[in-house]
Amino acid sequence: MPTAVRMRRLEQKTQALKERAWQLKARVQMLKEQIIGGGVGAQSLIAHANEMGSSFRLIKLIYTLDGTQVFVRTDETAENLFKTKAFDIFSGPIAPGNHTLAVLATYRGHGYGVFEYLSKYTFTARGSQSFVAGEGKLSKVDCRGHEKGGATTPLEKRPAIECKVTQVSPETADATPAAAPAAAPAATPTPGK
Repeated sequence: MPTAVRMRRLEQKTQALKERAWQLKARVQMLKEQIIGGGVGAQSLIAHANEMGSSFRLIKLIYTLDGTQVFVRTDETAENLFKTKAFDIFSGPIAPGNHTLAVLATYRGHGYGVFEYLSKYTFTARGSQSFVAGEGKLSKVDCRGHEKGGATTPLEKRPAIECKVTQVSPETADATPAAAPAAAPAATPTPGK
């Protein structure tokens, strides 16, 4: 097997191990906060939906909860990550109180024929959402990467991240909105390598 192929496979395995280590570290931190904080605690469920148009391919997705990375996924080839339409980012115990979720999504342009030049550009969308995790409740955070605007909207202004938070009480099935959706209008194009 060629050395370049072996190195690429090794890099992919290393990235997967790093991702798993970050998730485990975040889970240990959340468990530590729950035990030290006492009480019933709170639960959090964070999910991401990829709803971008065909002109964009997701190549990197990073979620940070209270300054700790809880999810990182990278695909520099832009061949696999964009195909996954939904991700479970985090599910587990969380300390009751105020929390901040930050999202960074990087997209590579994608086009055919005269629009093939799009593959030379990357676009970054950022979003953040603050929420309060209630004691004994489940905080559900649904985020989505989507294309905003229309055909006349410049490409660099189209990628956006939007999050919606709902609080669910375990004894009831009713979900009540806890916060309004937050969108991140800042998308910055940068020439590819």
